[in-house]
Amino acid sequence: QVQLVESGGGLVQPGGSLRLSCAASGSIFTIYTMKWYRQAPGKERTLVAQVTSSGSKTYAESVQGRFIISRDSAKKLMNLQMNSLKPEDTAVYYCNADLRETRSSNVRDYWGQGTQVTVSS
Repeated sequence: QVQLVESGGGLVQPGGSLRLSCAASGSIFTIYTMKWYRQAPGKERTLVAQVTSSGSKTYAESVQGRFIISRDSAKKLMNLQMNSLKPEDTAVYYCNADLRETRSSNVRDYWGQGTQVTVSS
């Protein structure tokens, strides 16, 4: 069974930094695009950043220049380095991955359980 587990959330002051990690485990043949989403209270879940299997990265405009996404495909890990954090970055952050469990299975979409990030003084 495939699992995505996030870690690294917490409380940080404005201007501070946090590093989120997402570890994939279970029966995995190939992981394609990995993404970070976030959802603030009362708002829709939105894409923060994504990294493809070839290493191509894209960011939401609101985090461009402050957040850095990375992945270690061999270890099935993805990270999000968040710098210069603002109160509006407060949200639950979710890991998402498109992956194939076996060579012949369809590509499916998996989610982690989320990790809370709170930016407040």
